[in-house]
Amino acid sequence: MKELLAQAWTLKQNLIDFVLEAEGELAVALEAYVADRSSRERYDIAHQNQIIDSFTVEGKVGTKTPIDLFVASQSDLTEGDRNLLDSWLHRSFTGLFEISQIAPDSLELMNWLTAKHYTVQPNSPTFEQEISRFKLGDILLTRIAPLTDNSWILSGPPIPMGKLGKPKLAVAIGNFKQNYKNHLYSDAPELLEQAWSSVEQYHKDFTDFFGSDELTLSGYHLNKKLAEFQEVITKKRLTDAGFDETKSLAEIVEDAGMDREQVKAAAIAASGADAKVVEVAIDSNANSKMVMPKVELPDRFKKAEQVTALSHPRWGQTFLSTYTQFTAILAAAEFASIPDAQKLVRNYLEDPAINAGIWHRLAKFDSAKLEQVLQTFLERPDFQIDRDLEPLLQEFKKPLEPELPEIASVPQHLHNLFQEALGEVNKSKSKPQDKKKTSKGFKS
Repeated sequence: MKELLAQAWTLKQNLIDFVLEAEGELAVALEAYVADRSSRERYDIAHQNQIIDSFTVEGKVGTKTPIDLFVASQSDLTEGDRNLLDSWLHRSFTGLFEISQIAPDSLELMNWLTAKHYTVQPNSPTFEQEISRFKLGDILLTRIAPLTDNSWILSGPPIPMGKLGKPKLAVAIGNFKQNYKNHLYSDAPELLEQAWSSVEQYHKDFTDFFGSDELTLSGYHLNKKLAEFQEVITKKRLTDAGFDETKSLAEIVEDAGMDREQVKAAAIAASGADAKVVEVAIDSNANSKMVMPKVELPDRFKKAEQVTALSHPRWGQTFLSTYTQFTAILAAAEFASIPDAQKLVRNYLEDPAINAGIWHRLAKFDSAKLEQVLQTFLERPDFQIDRDLEPLLQEFKKPLEPELPEIASVPQHLHNLFQEALGEVNKSKSKPQDKKKTSKGFKS
């Protein structure tokens, strides 16, 4: 095993040197990759090393990865080297890990995103020294790569985050979901598939309940309608789980032979609903690996004069307080006369929350008028919506393919963590603050 670890270390160093010493297209691709990721993540030497390490696997030069180019340029690679590189290309991934066990020559890590466990061995004296300082329960942001079928190595230097309480851990997971979207469930494709299926199911439930994939109301009334919607889909899942929705909570508890709080806790976990909704309808599907988030209007919209809820089977759910203003621009005979029209168009291009799906929806509303609006705003008279819309969206760094939306169901263990973290935060807020006595006279 020591020989294999040494081989992996030497091979990785040679790969990194090949990338850093490269010229031409590979150097340009590395520079662009680093610039893109350093603009949306905290950037220091540890993150720089991790970004370069990720580039070896995820970077692209045309259709090839840096590993592909490395293999093609090295005629003296052994079959073992090639097998290792191939496994790194297809199985290595970045995760947010907790140290669950410490052995003299290895760590056991749990990926918090999927609850899967990995035995990781240090493959360099530097990593051995660093690992010796880690403690049980520490959180690491790192990339791991396979060494054999059952053992793994640190692909690059880990970023230690220490021990985190539940609220801080929930924040760290939220940041990970934002910055590493392609690694959410990279080691559990079945969870990713279920998450995407839940987005489609939510869209179907939304359109069945509201009769459309688009709804505009005041923030107050939309919030009330979403609460009704939450109750309806909770009852639906109750029926799907095999419970009689006509029975009361007490009757369900009696039938199940379980403690009331056990049933209630399982229901909250399965449906994402709060305790009041669960009292109305229990949704207890204990075998489900995934949990639907609670459906609610964000606080910033609750007092808005007008809010539009949009649903899509891939882009998920979006709330906008300006959507009808934008469609009014498209419906106007003279859109240039509408106050703040230019400002709104700029906002829709620059705001990351306005995704490509919303732009395609606007194009469907009136493609000819949208084309005219963009020609005027961009000062590009030859702008064509069919030809130029997607390149324009890419110009403003909007992904053309959807990323997993927030409305997607999450694994049970993550839902439990988020609920417990929220409980701790609320409990902390509710504690009375000690009033400090003020003393008179001089202070020493």
